[in-house]
Amino acid sequence: MGGLGLFLLGMVVMTDGLKGLAGDMLRQILTRFTHSPASGALTGATTTAILQSSSATTVAAIGFVSASLLTFPQALGIIFGANIGTTITGWLVALLGFKLQLATIVSPLVLVGVLMRLFGRDKLAATGMALAGFSLIFIAITLLQGVMQGMEGIVTPDDFPADTFIGRLKLVAIGISITLITQSSSAGVAAALAAVHVGTISFPQAMAIVIGMDIATAIKAIVASMGGSVATLRTGLSHVIYNIYSGIVAFLLLTPYALLLDYISPDIVRDNAEIALVGFHTSFNIICVLMILPFTNRFAQLVSRIIPSRETTLTRKLENSLLKEPGIALETVRKTLHEEIVLLIQYVRKLLSEGPGNDPAFINMMQTELDTTHNYVDQIHLTPGNGQAWHLLISSMHTLDHLQRLHERCEEDIDRVEAALDNVHLHQYCARLAQDIEAMLGDIEQGEWVKAASRAENTADYFASESFQLREKIMQDVATGKVNVPHGTDDLEGVRWLTRVSLHISRILHHFSACRPVDLSNSGQLQPGQHRTPLNGIR
Repeated sequence: MGGLGLFLLGMVVMTDGLKGLAGDMLRQILTRFTHSPASGALTGATTTAILQSSSATTVAAIGFVSASLLTFPQALGIIFGANIGTTITGWLVALLGFKLQLATIVSPLVLVGVLMRLFGRDKLAATGMALAGFSLIFIAITLLQGVMQGMEGIVTPDDFPADTFIGRLKLVAIGISITLITQSSSAGVAAALAAVHVGTISFPQAMAIVIGMDIATAIKAIVASMGGSVATLRTGLSHVIYNIYSGIVAFLLLTPYALLLDYISPDIVRDNAEIALVGFHTSFNIICVLMILPFTNRFAQLVSRIIPSRETTLTRKLENSLLKEPGIALETVRKTLHEEIVLLIQYVRKLLSEGPGNDPAFINMMQTELDTTHNYVDQIHLTPGNGQAWHLLISSMHTLDHLQRLHERCEEDIDRVEAALDNVHLHQYCARLAQDIEAMLGDIEQGEWVKAASRAENTADYFASESFQLREKIMQDVATGKVNVPHGTDDLEGVRWLTRVSLHISRILHHFSACRPVDLSNSGQLQPGQHRTPLNGIR
């Protein structure tokens, strides 16, 4: 128990360190190199092997599907590949833990890693965490190996189910139980390697137990996906179906694999049982991925039929599970803001073109969506040291702030819109703003956010300068008796409404353009975190 606990602690510490060291690498690799289920499987295996965390890879895949950066079949490829990547831990244990006996060498590195964590910052601190966790793993392996050797002769293969069909099923069940208790198939595999290394269990028994450990990771996926979005539920179900399928294939390969090893060299199992066991674990995972990849699209269609899309809210993509990866969570926020911006600006155009209509359902819906997005962003905590992600977070917060203000203008100022449309002097300005908004929406539809932001800034500048002349004209009309004071007051409120709406739209598009991935070859684009001079001193 102590050995398993130390192994799990080492895995957690090392994974946290590697994730901090990798930064945005996971997001960049998965989105850049995933073009099909096959390339997804390769990138999924690679990132999982690097980070030593299939959960991080899976969370990323869910986030990319939610944010429409990847299709569901592409994400399935990543999930399939992650199963291969998890077998790397077994190779580290078998080759370095048992063959090289690194515990004595790496023990001082725990202190080195902790000191790097205590006195270093950013990458240095993350490197220290990874180093300390890596060292703890091999100390745990040595402890496990010593305990197993102490049990030699006390616990023997005869104490476990025999190598029969029913016996193998019982051994698979034992493997499932071990993983459910430890919540880590890697820890279970490490224990199985230690046991087979000293002969506590036989090689065929170890193979069956490892199959159970692999299947049990699907149960973790079920728990993690409960209460989630459609994308999360589909991912969880995909895990279950795939792991059961891979478990069946692996079970059928038990005898052929043993016969193949015996044919190649009868001494392999006797002299290198742990290497042969890890080889089996990796082999059946690779075979299963290769068998299912040609049918990934059909598999995705099956899962989609079982769990059909039912969510229509704008914030459907904002999964709490994605908060573990701030970069992915922010990308999902960006996609959500895109939809919210378009809908709210379209509503403003409708007010200006068709006149104010009583649409409390839309206003209430937008308030709920904006509040939900705001609450989600509040849970993403970063520092300036996080670079690009920090700028995305700040830009998203600015965008949300002005969206809320624009929503308030649409919710509370219906009378002011009516006054602006009814006033002979303001009617043409309403038409001008509606026309400019139409052009902005056209730019947005083409993905030209920076162009739309520039157009919106020019519009806001125009209304800011024209407002002084309009206010003066209205005052003169009141002074000469052309309009009475109440009507004049309504007209002034109409001018204020047009000015504020144009300003908020400008700031929304400006800040959101800074949220977008930047093409550095285009010198006219804003860099993340770069801001133009604020209009009238207001950001």
